[in-house]
Amino acid sequence: MARSEVCELCGSAEGVELIELPVSDGSEEQSVYVCATCKAQIESGELDDNHFNCLNDSMWSEVSAVKVLSYILLNKLGRQDMVDMMYLEEDEQKLADQAISAEANKLVYKDCNGVELQAGDSIVIMKDLEVKGAGFTAKRGTTVTKIALAPNDPTHIEGRVNGTKIFLKTEFIKKA
Repeated sequence: MARSEVCELCGSAEGVELIELPVSDGSEEQSVYVCATCKAQIESGELDDNHFNCLNDSMWSEVSAVKVLSYILLNKLGRQDMVDMMYLEEDEQKLADQAISAEANKLVYKDCNGVELQAGDSIVIMKDLEVKGAGFTAKRGTTVTKIALAPNDPTHIEGRVNGTKIFLKTEFIKKA
């Protein structure tokens, strides 16, 4: 079978498409053919341990990107026993370690209820907040659309209230 006809992780032929590795060294093709099920779980970060038992086979692939992705997923699943059995070339190991490190350092912005926030979301202010330097109070219940995430600080978001750009603490907002 050609490389593109089946998922290189689980072997399914349903909705197979090409995805890129989370990081790339630019030296060779860094993509993997995956089915719709694998792709959805990889993108959501919610990995089904039973579905990814398929990594027992894919971790031995001759395709470098498949081995790297298998290594990354096994780490996310906490399958250290499988990770310890794997052999990656030096460049493959470096790539996998970069991806794992990048994932660990990813900032996650959450509202007062623990719901993850993304740039462009709409939020509702949960408490009257005095806006320092602007001379007004952002009232409880005010909806702020198209928020931006504050760089390097997951406890703040940016938004416009009464036409003024302000920073809001995530503990006083909820996703709309």
